[in-house]
Amino acid sequence: MKNSTLCPRFERGMQILSQRWNGLIIYRLLSGPQRFCNIQSAFPVSGRLLSERLKDLEKEGIVVRHVYAETPVRIEYELTEKGHALQSTIACIQGWSDEWINEPQHSESEEEVLHFSDEDCEKAAAGTKAE
Repeated sequence: MKNSTLCPRFERGMQILSQRWNGLIIYRLLSGPQRFCNIQSAFPVSGRLLSERLKDLEKEGIVVRHVYAETPVRIEYELTEKGHALQSTIACIQGWSDEWINEPQHSESEEEVLHFSDEDCEKAAAGTKAE
C-alpha cells in the first residue's frame, strides 16, 4: 500500500468540523445571528462547553461575536464569510444523512427540549462577556 500524507489544511479543516458540537453550531448559525441561549437551547450542551466551542470558532475566524451596549448587554454570534462558505458542505452532509442515516430511536426522557427565558439569556450572555 502506498504511503500518503494528508494535506495539513484538509486535516485541520476536518479537526475543526469534527470537534463535538462545532458542525451543529455552524448549522444553527446558517439561519442568521443567534444569541447564546438560543444556540444552547437547540442542543443538549452545557453553557461552559458551548462558550468554549464558540471561542474556538471565533479564533478560527468562522464565527464573530457582537456585543451590543444595551441594558442588559445583548450578545449575538454570527457566521463570518469563512463560516458561510461552509453552507454547501453542511448541505452535502445533510443530504447524505437524509439518504443514509436512519432516525435514532429516543426514549421520552431523551427527547427533553431545553427552553430558556430572556432572563436566562441575559445571565448566559453576562457569563460569556468576560474574556
